Amino acid sequence: MGGSPGCTHTDSWHSFQISLSNMSPAPIILWFRRDLRLEDHAALSEALKGGSPILPLYIHETETVPSMGAASQWWLHHALQAHEARLRALEARLIVRQGDPAEVLAKLIAETGAKAVYASRAYDRSTDALDHTMQGFLDKRHITWKTFGGHLMWEPTEVRNKSGKPFQVFTPFWRAQSQGFEPGKPLPAPTHWPSPQQWPASDPLESLHLLPSISWDAGWKDIWQPGEKGAAQAVERFASEAYETYEVGRDLPGIEGTSRLSPHLHFGEITPAQIYHGLLKRLQPRGVSPTALMSSCYMRELGWREFAHHLLHHFPDTTDRPLRPEFEAFPWMEDEGLLRAWQKGQTGYPMVDAGMRELWSTGWMHNRVRMIVGSFLVKHLLIRWQEGAKWFWDTLVDADLANNTLGWQWIAGCGADAAPYFRIFNPMTQSEKFDGHGDYIRRWVPELAKLSDADLHAPWEVPPLALASAGIQLGVTYPHPVVNHTIARERALAAYQKIKKAR
Repeated sequence: MGGSPGCTHTDSWHSFQISLSNMSPAPIILWFRRDLRLEDHAALSEALKGGSPILPLYIHETETVPSMGAASQWWLHHALQAHEARLRALEARLIVRQGDPAEVLAKLIAETGAKAVYASRAYDRSTDALDHTMQGFLDKRHITWKTFGGHLMWEPTEVRNKSGKPFQVFTPFWRAQSQGFEPGKPLPAPTHWPSPQQWPASDPLESLHLLPSISWDAGWKDIWQPGEKGAAQAVERFASEAYETYEVGRDLPGIEGTSRLSPHLHFGEITPAQIYHGLLKRLQPRGVSPTALMSSCYMRELGWREFAHHLLHHFPDTTDRPLRPEFEAFPWMEDEGLLRAWQKGQTGYPMVDAGMRELWSTGWMHNRVRMIVGSFLVKHLLIRWQEGAKWFWDTLVDADLANNTLGWQWIAGCGADAAPYFRIFNPMTQSEKFDGHGDYIRRWVPELAKLSDADLHAPWEVPPLALASAGIQLGVTYPHPVVNHTIARERALAAYQKIKKAR
């Protein structure tokens, strides 16, 4: 009695056990944001511990604030391609979805029965607000929500000065954080991916429309290699070719004297810990100790990135407003013509124009030149720093909200640890000092290439015969200066004096 014909209780129990053994645990959604890597990924390492299937997810947030610039979208497209290929090699997939994160996650949880969502932390206001929303949204559904560090060496929430307040000057920040510190060894990438029995649907990458509609990016793929592999190769090149001369080479735009790792760092294709240990592995045989590397000029520059994220976390309004409130009253000028000349590299100042043209052609600009073109915009032209920040945001492949904000407020003199108001870069002496032979200017302003090294930095001072023999007609083949340096400098100093008196 009790069993169907031909089936015993023992048979039923055996079938039930088989069905249990075929059931996999509820999956974990691993939400990739600005952390497009598999190595040194704390959220991934934690997800791997339980043996649950892991669903790698990228959400293209259609309402992201601030929206991503066009150059960064180009990088993101290729970074996602590289990330997908890395996952495919492990027989996994990247699930791409678009829309509001809460709606996307709710749908994916319903489709898959996921029990948890893991993500890496970011530290700007919009991400903080989103994470808070996600916490409440998932808690109500009894879904575990966990975030992990790794984007930075130090969590901004944990860094304070002796008074318990955020640092506002870099040197004491770096001294307090770096002394005796060594980044932990990077976590290994998985060699096997715990996949679900069935993969959810994914939107085609092309449906995100990240690539430019005009041929602005022509040649970029010859310059950049987005993805973890490209980041690792950049570390290798820097260690072998530029690290030992970095302290001097980082100021010379005519040579490959920097690491060019900034876009890889921004998109989380590599972490500061990976860079540190990658350099140490290659430099220790050449006599560079861990202490020497940590106190090096290059690691100090990585420290500026940390400082920028520290400031953005504690002073989120600085993306739009000056940290020093007296600068709210600064007498900026509105001049679309001058702004456009600056954007297009048509100011008549060769070093400024070279930098702006490099930016447009490559999606990147040498750091020394960023300071020169920034100073020219806010001090020679008296155009507000926010306009420069907007242009950089749209045209840099490494456009990072924290770094962009810190850099422009530093240049304008209105931020933390800012350049003094009276420090106004002279674009001619800057180019003579850092591009004396004109390699950089000749590359990006080829219409001036036939001028001598001495004449290249201020063509408006060159005698007409020498200009003619170089094939240059000022105002026709190359513009006259849009402002007179001496007059512009005096005007800027007078403007800064006004707010100084008003304090």
